[in-house]
Parts: sequence; C-alpha cells; structure tokens
Amino acid sequence: MADEIMERITNRDFLLRLVNHLVLITIVVMLAFPVYYAFVVSTLEFEEVFRLPPRLLPGAELLENYAQAWYRANLGRLLFNSTVFSLLVSLGKIGISVLTAFALVYFDFRGKSLVFFLTLVTLMMPVPIRVVSTYEVIASFGWLNSFRGLVIPMMYSATGTFLFRQTFRQIPRELVEATIVDGGGPLRFLWSVLIPLSKTNLAALFVILFIWSWNRYLWPLVITTEPGMHVIQLGIEAVIPAGGDALPRWNHIMPVVIWAMLPPMAVILGLQKQFVKGLIEPEK
Repeated sequence: MADEIMERITNRDFLLRLVNHLVLITIVVMLAFPVYYAFVVSTLEFEEVFRLPPRLLPGAELLENYAQAWYRANLGRLLFNSTVFSLLVSLGKIGISVLTAFALVYFDFRGKSLVFFLTLVTLMMPVPIRVVSTYEVIASFGWLNSFRGLVIPMMYSATGTFLFRQTFRQIPRELVEATIVDGGGPLRFLWSVLIPLSKTNLAALFVILFIWSWNRYLWPLVITTEPGMHVIQLGIEAVIPAGGDALPRWNHIMPVVIWAMLPPMAVILGLQKQFVKGLIEPEK
C-alpha cells in the first residue's frame, strides 16, 4: 500500500512538472516569436517579405540589409546618442535617489514627512503632463538640441527614492554608531556602508531605468530638431515612409529595430544575476 501511494505521488509530481514546463515553454515561444520573426524579415529580400505563407527561416540578405540600415539611418550616431542619454539619465536618477533617500532616513529636519509625500506625488505627474512647461524652461535656458536638455529634466525618480528609502530603513542603526566610533562622517557611512549593502538594488534599478530611458520617444521628439541629436527611437520612425502609396521596406526597417534591441539586451545579460537578486532578496 505504501509503495502504491508513493508511486501515485511520484506520478502526480511528474505530471505537474511536465505541465509547468509545457506552460513555461509555450509562454517563452509566444514572447520570443515576434523577435525571431523580426530577425527573419531583416534577412529577406523586399519581395519575400510579402509572400504568403510567410517565410519563417532566415534569408540570404542579412549582411546587405544590416549594412543598408546602418548607413541609411545613421545608426552609429543614433546608438551613441541613445546610449549617452540612457546612461546619464539612469546614473543621474540613481544618484539623486540615493542622496534623497539618505537624507530622508538618516537626517532629522522639519518637514521631512512633507518632502517625502511631495516626492511620491510626483509619481502622478508623468512627462506627457508637464512636457509643455518643461519645454519652455529648457528653451529659455538655450538647451534645445543638447544632452543637457535631454537628460536633466528626466533625472529625478520618485520610484528610486522610495526604493532606497525602504532599503536604508532596514539597515541596522548599529552600523551608524560603528561608523561614528571609527571617526567617519555621513558621506563615509554612505559610501562605505550603504552603497556596498545596496549593490543588488542599484543593479536592479539601473537595468529598469536604462530600459525605460532607452525607450523614451516623446521627450527626445520634442526637445531635439537636429538629426544629429536624435535617439534610436526617432531613427526607427525616420526609416518608415510617411504617407504615400509606397510599401514600407520592412527588410530595411527591421534591422534598425534589431540594432535598437542590442544595447538593452547587453545590459540585461550583463547584470542579470544582480537584477534578479535585487528583485527577490528579503531586504528589498
């Protein structure tokens, strides 16, 4: 009887694992297929793109299509602009968030709760709501078509401030006392204690902010008018014909899309372990 019960339990566990794996594989295929098909289209000739049934295997025009897309869309400049923009915004958001959270947790001053409340209120004011007023300010400074105009208005992050505030509040106060005993001040405590203990949170937030910044379209569209300051999202739009009867050359558009995916993928793969750990660790 006991052997029969154990056999039933083993079979049930096997079926559950099998179903779980089948569900996960199905989800992965559904999510990955559009990316794979975009890659396939980027390797085809123009006539092959519109054939029915659709071709699901890569073609022979990979190098030619990617070279055409690179020079036609000036991808080198676009990728450089997007990388600089995303890195500066991500690092700026993290730096300001860490300093703001540090002040809110470890310093006592009047109106501290009000400051934190107003910080959270900014979450209800996304960029599209304040784009006109922000544009007027940036234009008055003469920062149009510059990295200053692109980056500085996007650098504050209420989400990052809230994240680090919650993280810092869970760090034992004894570490503050130990730093004081060692003769250290606030900045030494921040740099030598808080930052090392928050590495996983920093990595997780950096990945999220980099991808968020990389996908920005509205603000770069408003603030830049010169092609030399455009980011990759504007470059994708530029290679799509506007109006007319001409069919889009998807075999030249999709290489631009694939190029645009590579830097975020590199960031995710490079910080994957820290990113996952930062999301699931208990102290977060």
